[in-house]
Amino acid sequence: MPKLSIVKIGGAVIEDPKKLAVFLADFAALDGHKVLVHGGGKKASLWAEKLGIPVQMKDGRRVTDAATLELITGIYGGQLNKNIVALLQGMGCNALGLSGADGNAIQAIKRPVKAIDYGFVGDVSQVNTALFNSLIEQDISPVCCAITHDGRGQLFNTNADTIAAEIGKAMAAHFDTVLYYCFELAGVMEDLNNPDSLIKHITEASYTDLLVNNIISAGMLPKLHNSFDALKGGLKEVGIGSTKMICDNTPYTSITLK
Repeated sequence: MPKLSIVKIGGAVIEDPKKLAVFLADFAALDGHKVLVHGGGKKASLWAEKLGIPVQMKDGRRVTDAATLELITGIYGGQLNKNIVALLQGMGCNALGLSGADGNAIQAIKRPVKAIDYGFVGDVSQVNTALFNSLIEQDISPVCCAITHDGRGQLFNTNADTIAAEIGKAMAAHFDTVLYYCFELAGVMEDLNNPDSLIKHITEASYTDLLVNNIISAGMLPKLHNSFDALKGGLKEVGIGSTKMICDNTPYTSITLK
């Protein structure tokens, strides 16, 4: 099967124009078919503070009320997404920006209220594989922001790591799919203050040990949860690390089931 690289970018890289441009140049040069998924949580939090909108995070995920949803729709689906698409076009990568509503790309259902009410947060229910296949066959690289919809007019905030994993699972039947979670760190670290504490390999068993010993920070939990979900959905490996792992032999954290 042909190769498909699904790359999720987030963290401080998106906030720094120079770092973002370097990463996008590497993404544009990446061989084979590719999909980019981006977050933007730090920028959203910055604007929320400027506008006096409370920022609420639970287990590394954003609680999204109506005001927050309006804000992130403008930031994720507008300014960030279109800036990334324009930069990629300037680098010779024919990209198309998508929210989950565009082309019915990604549908979701509102997360049920249990211990926490996350508000307008959606859990992915369906990925439009026909749409992604059609774009990829035309050598168009989809650029997906962290917004989904319910098919009845409601937008949802959805974790970008989850979106990347769900696209990977959906496309694994059609492509030899690799998932990369790229951000500003070298990978999963034993100690965030020690740059030499990279954990190079995590299996399902060692992940449990890391949780028990409280080694993993709260912000990393969604990435690892989605990594194992993707692996169980058909991917053989997920990489977590710096932006350079997609283009050279820079060390990163490799996630496998065993």
